[in-house]
Amino acid sequence: MGVVKEKFGTARNGKEVYAFTISNANGMQAKIINFGAILVSLLVPDKDGKPEDVVLGYDSLEEYYGNGSFFGATIGPSANRIGGASFEINGKAYQIDVNDGPNNLHSHMENGYHKQVWDAVEGDNSVTLTLEGKDGEMGFPGNKKITMVYSLSEDNALKLSYHVSADADTIVNLTNHTYFNLAGHKAGKIEDHLLQLHAGNYTPVVPGAIPTGEIQPVAGTPMDFTKMKPIGQDINADFEQLKLTLGYDHNFVIDGADGSLKEIAVAEDPKSGRKMKVFTTLPGVQFYAGNCIGEDTGKDNTPYGPRKGFCLETQYYPDNIHHPNFPQSVFGPGRDYESVTVYQFL
Repeated sequence: MGVVKEKFGTARNGKEVYAFTISNANGMQAKIINFGAILVSLLVPDKDGKPEDVVLGYDSLEEYYGNGSFFGATIGPSANRIGGASFEINGKAYQIDVNDGPNNLHSHMENGYHKQVWDAVEGDNSVTLTLEGKDGEMGFPGNKKITMVYSLSEDNALKLSYHVSADADTIVNLTNHTYFNLAGHKAGKIEDHLLQLHAGNYTPVVPGAIPTGEIQPVAGTPMDFTKMKPIGQDINADFEQLKLTLGYDHNFVIDGADGSLKEIAVAEDPKSGRKMKVFTTLPGVQFYAGNCIGEDTGKDNTPYGPRKGFCLETQYYPDNIHHPNFPQSVFGPGRDYESVTVYQFL
Protein backbone atom coordinates (compact mmCIF):
# COMPACT_ATOMS: atom_id res chain seq x y z
CA MET A 1 0.00 0.00 0.00
CA GLY A 2 1.08 3.56 -0.45
CA VAL A 3 0.24 7.00 -1.79
CA VAL A 4 2.35 8.83 -4.37
CA LYS A 5 1.89 12.59 -4.69
CA GLU A 6 2.82 14.45 -7.88
CA LYS A 7 1.99 17.82 -9.40
CA PHE A 8 -0.95 17.74 -11.82
CA GLY A 9 -1.05 21.42 -12.76
CA THR A 10 -1.74 24.94 -11.57
CA ALA A 11 -5.34 26.09 -11.15
CA ARG A 12 -6.57 29.30 -12.73
CA ASN A 13 -6.56 30.93 -9.28
CA GLY A 14 -2.85 30.11 -8.90
CA LYS A 15 -3.25 27.21 -6.47
CA GLU A 16 -1.23 24.06 -7.05
CA VAL A 17 -3.16 20.94 -8.02
CA TYR A 18 -1.74 17.53 -7.13
CA ALA A 19 -2.51 13.96 -8.12
CA PHE A 20 -2.51 11.31 -5.39
CA THR A 21 -2.13 7.71 -6.52
CA ILE A 22 -3.16 5.04 -4.01
CA SER A 23 -2.00 1.48 -4.78
CA ASN A 24 -2.62 -1.92 -3.25
CA ALA A 25 -0.78 -5.23 -3.56
CA ASN A 26 -3.24 -6.58 -6.17
CA GLY A 27 -2.27 -4.16 -8.93
CA MET A 28 -5.19 -1.80 -8.30
CA GLN A 29 -4.51 1.94 -8.39
CA ALA A 30 -6.76 4.94 -7.80
CA LYS A 31 -5.60 8.42 -8.86
CA ILE A 32 -7.36 11.42 -7.31
CA ILE A 33 -6.74 15.12 -7.88
CA ASN A 34 -7.54 17.85 -5.36
CA PHE A 35 -9.27 19.86 -8.08
CA GLY A 36 -12.91 18.86 -7.72
CA ALA A 37 -11.91 15.87 -5.55
CA ILE A 38 -11.98 14.07 -8.90
CA LEU A 39 -11.25 10.39 -9.47
CA VAL A 40 -9.04 10.69 -12.56
CA SER A 41 -8.17 7.03 -13.12
CA LEU A 42 -8.79 3.61 -11.62
CA LEU A 43 -6.59 0.71 -12.70
CA VAL A 44 -8.23 -2.68 -12.12
CA PRO A 45 -6.86 -6.08 -13.26
CA ASP A 46 -9.01 -8.28 -15.52
CA LYS A 47 -9.52 -12.06 -15.20
CA ASP A 48 -5.99 -12.59 -16.60
CA GLY A 49 -4.40 -10.04 -14.28
CA LYS A 50 -4.03 -7.35 -16.95
CA PRO A 51 -4.82 -3.89 -15.50
CA GLU A 52 -6.92 -1.36 -17.38
CA ASP A 53 -8.16 2.10 -16.45
CA VAL A 54 -11.93 1.63 -15.99
CA VAL A 55 -13.10 5.25 -15.52
CA LEU A 56 -13.58 8.06 -18.04
CA GLY A 57 -11.60 11.27 -17.65
CA TYR A 58 -8.97 13.62 -19.00
CA ASP A 59 -5.18 13.88 -19.07
CA SER A 60 -4.89 17.58 -18.16
CA LEU A 61 -6.19 19.97 -15.53
CA GLU A 62 -7.35 22.46 -18.17
CA GLU A 63 -9.69 19.85 -19.66
CA TYR A 64 -11.34 19.38 -16.26
CA TYR A 65 -12.30 23.07 -16.34
CA GLY A 66 -14.66 22.05 -19.15
CA ASN A 67 -15.86 18.59 -18.11
CA GLY A 68 -19.48 19.05 -19.14
CA SER A 69 -20.17 15.40 -18.28
CA PHE A 70 -18.69 15.73 -14.75
CA PHE A 71 -16.22 12.84 -15.26
CA GLY A 72 -15.05 11.53 -11.86
CA ALA A 73 -16.21 14.62 -10.01
CA THR A 74 -17.40 15.16 -6.45
CA ILE A 75 -20.68 17.05 -6.81
CA GLY A 76 -21.94 19.48 -4.19
CA PRO A 77 -23.41 21.00 -2.22
CA SER A 78 -26.43 19.52 -4.01
CA ALA A 79 -26.12 16.77 -6.61
CA ASN A 80 -28.76 16.08 -9.25
CA ARG A 81 -31.75 18.34 -9.87
CA ILE A 82 -33.80 20.86 -7.91
CA GLY A 83 -37.04 21.85 -9.59
CA GLY A 84 -37.47 25.54 -10.42
CA ALA A 85 -33.92 26.22 -9.15
CA SER A 86 -35.44 27.41 -5.89
CA PHE A 87 -36.47 26.08 -2.49
CA GLU A 88 -37.60 27.10 0.98
CA ILE A 89 -36.04 26.19 4.32
CA ASN A 90 -37.60 27.34 7.60
CA GLY A 91 -39.93 29.66 5.67
CA LYS A 92 -37.15 31.48 3.80
CA ALA A 93 -36.90 31.29 0.01
CA TYR A 94 -33.63 30.66 -1.79
CA GLN A 95 -32.85 31.07 -5.49
CA ILE A 96 -30.01 29.04 -7.00
CA ASP A 97 -28.45 28.84 -10.44
CA VAL A 98 -30.89 28.21 -13.33
CA ASN A 99 -28.72 25.95 -15.49
CA ASP A 100 -30.84 23.03 -16.74
CA GLY A 101 -33.92 24.39 -18.46
CA PRO A 102 -35.84 26.12 -15.64
CA ASN A 103 -34.19 23.88 -13.03
CA ASN A 104 -30.89 23.47 -11.21
CA LEU A 105 -28.47 20.63 -11.94
CA HIS A 106 -25.44 19.81 -9.72
CA SER A 107 -25.50 23.16 -7.86
CA HIS A 108 -23.41 25.28 -10.26
CA MET A 109 -21.55 24.45 -13.47
CA GLU A 110 -18.57 26.74 -12.79
CA ASN A 111 -18.52 27.24 -9.01
CA GLY A 112 -19.65 23.83 -7.73
CA TYR A 113 -17.36 21.69 -5.59
CA HIS A 114 -16.24 19.85 -8.75
CA LYS A 115 -14.51 23.05 -9.95
CA GLN A 116 -12.89 24.08 -6.65
CA VAL A 117 -9.39 23.34 -5.33
CA TRP A 118 -9.62 21.29 -2.15
CA ASP A 119 -6.97 20.98 0.56
CA ALA A 120 -5.52 17.47 0.62
CA VAL A 121 -3.51 15.32 3.02
CA GLU A 122 -2.32 11.82 2.13
CA GLY A 123 -2.43 8.90 4.57
CA ASP A 124 -1.04 5.34 4.32
CA ASN A 125 -3.78 4.17 1.93
CA SER A 126 -5.99 7.26 1.70
CA VAL A 127 -6.36 10.89 0.71
CA THR A 128 -8.39 13.28 2.86
CA LEU A 129 -9.78 16.29 1.01
CA THR A 130 -11.32 19.29 2.76
CA LEU A 131 -13.18 22.38 1.61
CA GLU A 132 -14.98 25.28 3.26
CA GLY A 133 -18.24 26.56 1.81
CA LYS A 134 -19.36 30.09 2.62
CA ASP A 135 -22.89 31.14 3.56
CA GLY A 136 -24.72 32.19 0.38
CA GLU A 137 -22.23 30.49 -1.95
CA MET A 138 -24.11 29.38 -5.09
CA GLY A 139 -27.28 30.58 -3.32
CA PHE A 140 -27.20 27.94 -0.57
CA PRO A 141 -27.40 29.00 3.09
CA GLY A 142 -24.89 28.14 5.81
CA ASN A 143 -21.14 28.07 6.28
CA LYS A 144 -20.01 24.51 5.64
CA LYS A 145 -16.99 22.34 6.41
CA ILE A 146 -16.72 19.51 3.92
CA THR A 147 -14.50 16.44 4.27
CA MET A 148 -14.19 13.70 1.69
CA VAL A 149 -11.87 10.69 2.09
CA TYR A 150 -10.85 8.26 -0.66
CA SER A 151 -9.28 5.04 0.63
CA LEU A 152 -8.24 1.80 -1.08
CA SER A 153 -8.16 -1.54 0.73
CA GLU A 154 -6.34 -4.80 0.04
CA ASP A 155 -9.67 -6.40 -0.88
CA ASN A 156 -9.96 -4.01 -3.86
CA ALA A 157 -12.55 -1.72 -2.29
CA LEU A 158 -12.43 1.99 -3.14
CA LYS A 159 -14.22 3.69 -0.26
CA LEU A 160 -15.62 7.23 -0.41
CA SER A 161 -16.46 8.74 2.98
CA TYR A 162 -18.15 12.12 3.33
CA HIS A 163 -18.83 14.46 6.26
CA VAL A 164 -20.35 17.95 6.21
CA SER A 165 -21.15 20.24 9.12
CA ALA A 166 -23.05 23.49 8.62
CA ASP A 167 -23.97 26.38 10.91
CA ALA A 168 -27.45 26.79 9.37
CA ASP A 169 -30.03 24.46 7.90
CA THR A 170 -29.11 23.85 4.28
CA ILE A 171 -29.28 21.28 1.48
CA VAL A 172 -26.39 18.80 1.48
CA ASN A 173 -26.61 16.01 -1.09
CA LEU A 174 -23.13 14.99 -2.24
CA THR A 175 -22.27 12.34 -4.81
CA ASN A 176 -19.43 11.09 -6.97
CA HIS A 177 -20.04 11.27 -10.73
CA THR A 178 -17.54 8.67 -11.96
CA TYR A 179 -18.33 6.99 -15.29
CA PHE A 180 -17.31 3.33 -15.31
CA ASN A 181 -16.47 1.15 -18.28
CA LEU A 182 -15.36 -2.17 -16.82
CA ALA A 183 -13.86 -3.21 -20.16
CA GLY A 184 -11.57 -0.17 -19.97
CA HIS A 185 -12.22 3.49 -20.66
CA LYS A 186 -11.14 3.07 -24.32
CA ALA A 187 -13.42 0.06 -24.95
CA GLY A 188 -16.48 1.78 -26.41
CA LYS A 189 -20.13 1.37 -25.39
CA ILE A 190 -21.28 -0.22 -22.13
CA GLU A 191 -24.57 -1.68 -23.36
CA ASP A 192 -23.22 -5.26 -23.07
CA HIS A 193 -22.33 -4.75 -19.40
CA LEU A 194 -24.54 -6.69 -16.99
CA LEU A 195 -26.20 -4.82 -14.13
CA GLN A 196 -28.26 -5.70 -11.09
CA LEU A 197 -29.81 -3.08 -8.80
CA HIS A 198 -31.20 -4.01 -5.39
CA ALA A 199 -34.09 -1.63 -5.99
CA GLY A 200 -37.69 -2.73 -6.44
CA ASN A 201 -38.85 0.86 -6.96
CA TYR A 202 -37.80 4.06 -8.69
CA THR A 203 -38.89 7.70 -8.83
CA PRO A 204 -40.48 8.54 -12.23
CA VAL A 205 -39.89 11.97 -13.74
CA VAL A 206 -41.58 14.63 -15.84
CA PRO A 207 -39.87 16.40 -18.78
CA GLY A 208 -36.71 18.01 -17.41
CA ALA A 209 -36.05 14.88 -15.31
CA ILE A 210 -37.69 16.30 -12.17
CA PRO A 211 -39.35 13.59 -10.04
CA THR A 212 -43.15 13.54 -9.91
CA GLY A 213 -43.02 12.67 -6.20
CA GLU A 214 -44.28 9.14 -6.85
CA ILE A 215 -42.42 5.97 -5.94
CA GLN A 216 -43.31 3.28 -8.47
CA PRO A 217 -42.44 -0.42 -8.74
CA VAL A 218 -40.01 -1.48 -11.46
CA ALA A 219 -41.71 -4.87 -11.91
CA GLY A 220 -43.04 -5.44 -15.40
CA THR A 221 -41.21 -2.42 -16.85
CA PRO A 222 -37.85 -1.85 -18.59
CA MET A 223 -36.70 -0.23 -15.31
CA ASP A 224 -36.44 -3.66 -13.65
CA PHE A 225 -32.83 -4.52 -12.82
CA THR A 226 -33.67 -6.68 -9.80
CA LYS A 227 -32.16 -9.58 -11.75
CA MET A 228 -28.92 -9.09 -13.65
CA LYS A 229 -29.41 -8.13 -17.31
CA PRO A 230 -27.49 -6.28 -20.04
CA ILE A 231 -27.74 -2.49 -19.71
CA GLY A 232 -28.69 -2.28 -23.38
CA GLN A 233 -31.39 -4.96 -23.30
CA ASP A 234 -34.32 -2.58 -22.74
CA ILE A 235 -32.66 0.84 -23.00
CA ASN A 236 -34.40 1.75 -26.26
CA ALA A 237 -37.80 0.32 -25.28
CA ASP A 238 -41.02 2.12 -26.17
CA PHE A 239 -41.41 3.36 -22.59
CA GLU A 240 -42.19 6.96 -21.76
CA GLN A 241 -39.70 7.27 -18.88
CA LEU A 242 -36.82 6.15 -21.09
CA LYS A 243 -37.87 8.47 -23.90
CA LEU A 244 -37.88 11.45 -21.52
CA THR A 245 -34.21 10.92 -20.60
CA LEU A 246 -32.94 9.24 -23.82
CA GLY A 247 -32.26 6.07 -21.83
CA TYR A 248 -31.64 5.30 -18.16
CA ASP A 249 -31.11 8.41 -16.03
CA HIS A 250 -33.29 7.74 -13.00
CA ASN A 251 -33.14 7.54 -9.24
CA PHE A 252 -33.65 4.01 -7.93
CA VAL A 253 -35.02 3.48 -4.42
CA ILE A 254 -32.67 1.18 -2.54
CA ASP A 255 -34.42 -1.77 -0.91
CA GLY A 256 -34.38 -1.60 2.90
CA ALA A 257 -32.23 1.54 3.10
CA ASP A 258 -31.77 2.38 6.77
CA GLY A 259 -28.51 4.33 6.97
CA SER A 260 -26.33 1.24 7.33
CA LEU A 261 -23.84 0.19 4.65
CA LYS A 262 -25.65 -2.11 2.21
CA GLU A 263 -24.84 -3.75 -1.11
CA ILE A 264 -26.97 -1.95 -3.68
CA ALA A 265 -25.65 -2.98 -7.10
CA VAL A 266 -23.50 -5.45 -9.04
CA ALA A 267 -22.06 -4.65 -12.47
CA GLU A 268 -20.03 -6.97 -14.69
CA ASP A 269 -18.22 -6.89 -18.02
CA PRO A 270 -18.41 -10.49 -19.31
CA LYS A 271 -15.44 -10.11 -21.68
CA SER A 272 -12.84 -8.86 -19.20
CA GLY A 273 -14.37 -10.67 -16.24
CA ARG A 274 -14.28 -7.52 -14.13
CA LYS A 275 -17.10 -7.36 -11.61
CA MET A 276 -17.94 -4.39 -9.37
CA LYS A 277 -20.11 -4.38 -6.28
CA VAL A 278 -21.48 -1.10 -4.95
CA PHE A 279 -22.35 -0.42 -1.32
CA THR A 280 -23.77 2.73 0.29
CA THR A 281 -25.43 4.14 3.38
CA LEU A 282 -27.65 6.39 1.25
CA PRO A 283 -31.31 5.79 0.26
CA GLY A 284 -31.02 6.26 -3.52
CA VAL A 285 -28.79 5.72 -6.53
CA GLN A 286 -28.94 7.50 -9.87
CA PHE A 287 -28.28 4.98 -12.60
CA TYR A 288 -27.15 6.98 -15.62
CA ALA A 289 -26.25 5.07 -18.77
CA GLY A 290 -24.24 7.95 -20.23
CA ASN A 291 -26.89 8.75 -22.83
CA CYS A 292 -25.80 12.37 -23.20
CA ILE A 293 -22.00 12.14 -23.01
CA GLY A 294 -20.89 14.64 -25.65
CA GLU A 295 -18.55 13.74 -28.49
CA ASP A 296 -15.29 14.42 -26.67
CA THR A 297 -11.63 13.43 -26.50
CA GLY A 298 -10.63 11.85 -23.19
CA LYS A 299 -7.51 10.25 -21.71
CA ASP A 300 -4.99 8.75 -24.14
CA ASN A 301 -6.67 10.66 -27.00
CA THR A 302 -9.71 8.38 -26.68
CA PRO A 303 -12.95 9.37 -28.41
CA TYR A 304 -15.80 9.49 -25.90
CA GLY A 305 -19.51 9.71 -26.67
CA PRO A 306 -22.97 8.49 -25.66
CA ARG A 307 -23.13 5.31 -23.55
CA LYS A 308 -19.36 4.79 -23.34
CA GLY A 309 -19.56 4.86 -19.55
CA PHE A 310 -22.23 4.46 -16.85
CA CYS A 311 -22.70 6.08 -13.46
CA LEU A 312 -24.05 4.76 -10.18
CA GLU A 313 -24.38 8.00 -8.21
CA THR A 314 -25.41 7.32 -4.62
CA GLN A 315 -27.64 10.06 -3.23
CA TYR A 316 -30.73 11.38 -1.53
CA TYR A 317 -33.52 11.40 -4.11
CA PRO A 318 -33.45 14.35 -6.55
CA ASP A 319 -35.60 17.38 -5.67
CA ASN A 320 -36.45 15.89 -2.28
CA ILE A 321 -36.86 19.40 -0.84
CA HIS A 322 -40.14 19.65 -2.79
CA HIS A 323 -41.40 16.16 -1.89
CA PRO A 324 -41.92 15.65 1.87
CA ASN A 325 -42.52 11.91 1.29
CA PHE A 326 -38.88 11.52 0.13
CA PRO A 327 -35.96 11.17 2.58
CA GLN A 328 -34.82 14.73 3.23
CA SER A 329 -31.32 16.11 2.67
CA VAL A 330 -31.56 19.19 4.89
CA PHE A 331 -28.71 19.28 7.39
CA GLY A 332 -27.43 21.86 9.85
CA PRO A 333 -26.73 22.48 13.54
CA GLY A 334 -27.11 19.22 15.43
CA ARG A 335 -27.48 17.17 12.24
CA ASP A 336 -24.28 16.67 10.27
CA TYR A 337 -24.27 15.01 6.86
CA GLU A 338 -22.42 11.70 6.76
CA SER A 339 -22.33 9.00 4.10
CA VAL A 340 -20.17 6.16 2.81
CA THR A 341 -20.09 4.61 -0.67
CA VAL A 342 -17.86 1.69 -1.68
CA TYR A 343 -16.95 0.40 -5.15
CA GLN A 344 -15.41 -3.05 -4.73
CA PHE A 345 -13.84 -5.02 -7.59
CA LEU A 346 -13.89 -8.81 -7.68
